[in-house]
Amino acid sequence: MVNVNTLEALVVEDEKDSAEVVGRILQFQNISHHIANTVPDAITILEEENPTVAIIDLMLPDIDGWELLSMIRRTTDYKDMVCVAITAFHSSAVERKALEHGFDGYFPKPLNATSFVRELLRIVEEHPHR
Repeated sequence: MVNVNTLEALVVEDEKDSAEVVGRILQFQNISHHIANTVPDAITILEEENPTVAIIDLMLPDIDGWELLSMIRRTTDYKDMVCVAITAFHSSAVERKALEHGFDGYFPKPLNATSFVRELLRIVEEHPHR
């Protein structure tokens, strides 16, 4: 079982209300987290905080979540980090593309707090090397 006290999440979400919701879900479960509203902010947090999991919105204004994931996977220090996608534009095709693109998990918005945390912890547990 994953110890939530050892998790540190990076939430990359440009919509402040959505970022706050994800942050509150994580906080309620005692999961430490950092919120980045832009990709440059996310990169700074990656470099300074070394989080264990990234929760990435697919639709970001500057560089989208797909490209951010590609950047993470190309960076030696972060290539094995658990990365999950969140999106308000849910479809089975988008979910399939996200998983094929290299995301470790996929969550449609609005997030169900209970199932989101349960599934996130399961994904982290299945990827102990990440």
